[in-house]
Amino acid sequence: MIFEEIEQLLNAAAVKAGYYEKLSVTFSNMPKMCDFQCNDCFSLAKKLGKNPFEIAENIINNVESNDSFIFVVARPAFINIKLTDKKLEEIAKDYLADERGGLPLHVEKKKVILDYGGANVAKALHVGHLRSPIIGESLKRLYKLMGDDVIADVHLGDWGLQMGLTELQLYQDGVLDYYFSGKGQEPVITLDMLNEAYPKASARKKDDEKFKEMADEWTLKIQNREEPYFAIYKKIREVSVKEIKKHYSELGATFDLWYGESDAAPYIDRAIKIIQDKGLTRESNGALVVDVAVEGENIPLPKKSEDEEQRYKNPMPPAILKKYNGGVLYATTDIATILMRNEMFESVDRIEYIVDMRQKNHFIQVFRVCKMSGISPEKQELLHIGYGTMNGKDGKPFKTRSGDTIKLEDIIDLLVEKASEKLKTNGVEFDRDLALKIGVAAMKFGDLINNVDKDYVFDIDKFLAFEGKTGPYLQYTAVRINSILNKVKDTSQGDFIIDNDEEREIIKCILKLNSSYELCYKNKTLSPLCLAVYNLASAFSTFYNNYSVVNEKDEKRKQSYISLLSLVKQKLSQALNVLAIDIPEKM
Repeated sequence: MIFEEIEQLLNAAAVKAGYYEKLSVTFSNMPKMCDFQCNDCFSLAKKLGKNPFEIAENIINNVESNDSFIFVVARPAFINIKLTDKKLEEIAKDYLADERGGLPLHVEKKKVILDYGGANVAKALHVGHLRSPIIGESLKRLYKLMGDDVIADVHLGDWGLQMGLTELQLYQDGVLDYYFSGKGQEPVITLDMLNEAYPKASARKKDDEKFKEMADEWTLKIQNREEPYFAIYKKIREVSVKEIKKHYSELGATFDLWYGESDAAPYIDRAIKIIQDKGLTRESNGALVVDVAVEGENIPLPKKSEDEEQRYKNPMPPAILKKYNGGVLYATTDIATILMRNEMFESVDRIEYIVDMRQKNHFIQVFRVCKMSGISPEKQELLHIGYGTMNGKDGKPFKTRSGDTIKLEDIIDLLVEKASEKLKTNGVEFDRDLALKIGVAAMKFGDLINNVDKDYVFDIDKFLAFEGKTGPYLQYTAVRINSILNKVKDTSQGDFIIDNDEEREIIKCILKLNSSYELCYKNKTLSPLCLAVYNLASAFSTFYNNYSVVNEKDEKRKQSYISLLSLVKQKLSQALNVLAIDIPEKM
């Protein structure tokens, strides 16, 4: 709203001066000089063949008299704008009275389905499963805050080859004899069994072709709901999902739907028929495929010999709907899932997938098939928000010293351990819940402050610092504000008195924080919000170091301080809630 207010004054002045091009305003890139700036006089001068400095002067000379903004021309032709203290007081008062703290809602409400989490049943969650729930949960909260109708679906991987591999391995280990012989007692399938069976089977399929073929057949029997294969599958799914829910809960990730690929299975045949009826399919080595390459892709490269396999420039392979044996793949279930979602929910504007960047081509194929076939309506957006890799300090994907993938439960234990050590130095006794809140905040902020598509280094010691750009620093700032407000006997809020640089900086940081939400929404990343909320916390810390709220003798100024603290608390809480970071009671 502040941008609109300034632009209205500038554009009205420009018209009075005889210029009819629309002027725009941005935050200043030199905040020590001014708060906002307009750089449009250069392009306007070029278009009109006039001196840009004279144009800028003519415009500000025609600005309507007001006590909110100070307009100054800086050479060569920048229009600099500063907020007056009166305007800052007005903004602070309005924001404190507003439960949204001055953050506007989107006029146009969108219905969005967010697909994140995506854990595979029968596999132990590991470090590779961290970024999707962290990013997805924050985007969900951001969209809701901006006014969207959001449905979050965990979309479990529970219908693929890993199910056949796991069952077959358990069968060959003698665990499943009861289901096939009917003798003895029904076994209790445990998480430890699954954590041992799947890695063992996954390693075997690489070297044992016969075992791989058997696993394919086993998977097909599960997908065809043949017994006892399907009954065993349901037992494995139940055990896995219970553990997945526990870990996602510890990460603060929540879902409206706990659907998986299996829930889309009843839609597969119909999805394939829709695609076939459009004449999009063909057979390739016994498999059913759809060519999704567009112009410029799959350009054949000249062969060096007749025997050489054909290679392509910018290859985009066809989407495979059915394997040679009739089994379906991830692409098939993802296409069927889009059909299911569009039939379950009316007028879905966007479906977003928060999945590893390495799945980029998979989603290009799936989205193209859905658009070509009409399974996804023309106006519906299908987006893949691909994220980078979480690496160790060596710059390589984060693993154990032995090179094994780190389990998610081990990451959570590490966070609790490191946070507990940090709290101990502050004289706080061991409290797992508190340590978990701080450890998870450290990890989330360390992740989200980076652009989603970038790799980053997981440095737990750096992330857990109580100072600097970290989650615990933001938590500590909020805890400190609560502590001050608890110490003040009379917490009555008074009129804002903004007359020092520290208070001015806080209100300006809040303006930039509010602006960051729209940047995050457009760019599908939380980095701008992380930076903006850190700057607010840093500005408050400077104020805290220079002024004492509790010991302030001037009652009106003290009430102004209390109002300021209340506003900062409101904006910190709002931002941390979007980042899914809890504010503890103590630190």
